Amino acid sequence: MLTWLQRDSLTFPPLAKAMREPNGLLAAGGDLSAERLVEAYRHGCFPWFSQGQPILWWSPDPRTVIFPDELHVSRSLAKLLRQQRYTVTFDQDFAAVIQACAAPRAYADSTWITEGIQSAYVELHKRGYAHSVEVWDGETLVGGLYGLAMGQLFFGESMFSRADNASKFGFATLTRQLQAWGYVLIDCQMPNDHLHSLGARAIPRHEFAGFLREHLDRPNTGPWVY
Repeated sequence: MLTWLQRDSLTFPPLAKAMREPNGLLAAGGDLSAERLVEAYRHGCFPWFSQGQPILWWSPDPRTVIFPDELHVSRSLAKLLRQQRYTVTFDQDFAAVIQACAAPRAYADSTWITEGIQSAYVELHKRGYAHSVEVWDGETLVGGLYGLAMGQLFFGESMFSRADNASKFGFATLTRQLQAWGYVLIDCQMPNDHLHSLGARAIPRHEFAGFLREHLDRPNTGPWVY
């Protein structure tokens, strides 16, 4: 059962009037089926909750995004990219990437990437929606990220790094490739310093909804289609 925090139908509304405190909380309950997750992303919503909580659905205002042509590459990152310090692959080991993203962090006691989340996104990967970026130092996986690709939009979920700038290396490589494929926006959901250092900025939710309407069903030139 899905319990809405305001009077809406049992489908994800395109312009949900989510709560202000906490910012963007929309609903609680439901399940993590592939069908529900795809419908959620199509309407600008995503799951984010801790172990032991009901499934919580969010649609924050403003929304943190990165436009591919606004990617910020620091001097140190640019040097690594020129040197081709690491090797980057796509969709070579989705399970390993999401497991690494779920691993404990020094700044957090728990993870929102529960076993249920991992299983759900592995299923989305099998169906062609979710994708991984792997960053390798030789044969060792040292960084990566995963997210969903729909139309000309990429919905980023999480990243990890086990070596200097490894996640940024993978993200910069992905962003440049997405731009070449015709993607117009990367959804970063919530702000943090790591994303801001890469060029992320906030846009109003109604503007984000406009990108959903205009670009979700437009074709791109890359291999990630659904």
